[in-house]
Amino acid sequence: MSFDHADPFTAADGRAIGGVLMEMKNISLRFGGVKAITDISFDIREGEIRAIIGPNGAGKSSMLNVINGFYHPQEGEIWFRGAKRAPMKPHEIAYQGIARTFQNIALFKGMSTLDNIMTGRLTHMKGGLVSQALWWGKAQAEEVENRAIVEKVIDFLEIQSIRKTPVGRLPYGLQKRVELGRALAAEPKLLLLDEPMAGMNVEEKEDMSRFILDVNDEFGTTIALIEHDMGVVMDIADRVVVMDYGRKIGDGTPDEVRTNQAVIDAYLGVAHD
Repeated sequence: MSFDHADPFTAADGRAIGGVLMEMKNISLRFGGVKAITDISFDIREGEIRAIIGPNGAGKSSMLNVINGFYHPQEGEIWFRGAKRAPMKPHEIAYQGIARTFQNIALFKGMSTLDNIMTGRLTHMKGGLVSQALWWGKAQAEEVENRAIVEKVIDFLEIQSIRKTPVGRLPYGLQKRVELGRALAAEPKLLLLDEPMAGMNVEEKEDMSRFILDVNDEFGTTIALIEHDMGVVMDIADRVVVMDYGRKIGDGTPDEVRTNQAVIDAYLGVAHD
């Protein structure tokens, strides 16, 4: 289902990309006198993998925090599923169907893999506190349903062997996979990934890239990600928006972006005559 009149298109690998799911219109964000984002507009379409890239300090994480509701821009509008979004807190946005992972892993280190992923189901828990505590009635049925979904996520991410292991004991790459699992358990319409490959070795990056592609392909989940590894971005993204010093300097397919002189200059730090 599309939410605007823009024509759907077909990705390079044959996947159908739908209409606009989220649109950022003329977003500007300031911290005191410091401009983090200046008049940036772009959209995220249903079913695509949309990358946000740029050198350090470009404003990428600030933009993701705007999408997530952690920051509220002083100027501009955010439209989601065809409606203008009022300022919201992150937990309210989670109920809208937007989930995210973090650059620095944010897991409950003393809890098991299973319990960490179960926390991703919080937005789907409707039973009252008493019924949940007593594990009675609707809360019992709800718990069974949520557990079933979490077990599917665990199978999908191939982490059955660590389902009962405290995540603090896991190697870094597996912790990142558990964090992805927690976000997937929320069954998001839009999944935000903040540097999902950061700190990984080559093999771990290959695994994470495969899972991101599979999430998009098998679940139809729309994904927006920040990533510094340009090889990964060019391999998995359908479209790329490029930021530099808080401004947008490029937007298009990976092929269009890699030949954009402004993008080349920003990454190489050289002037172009």
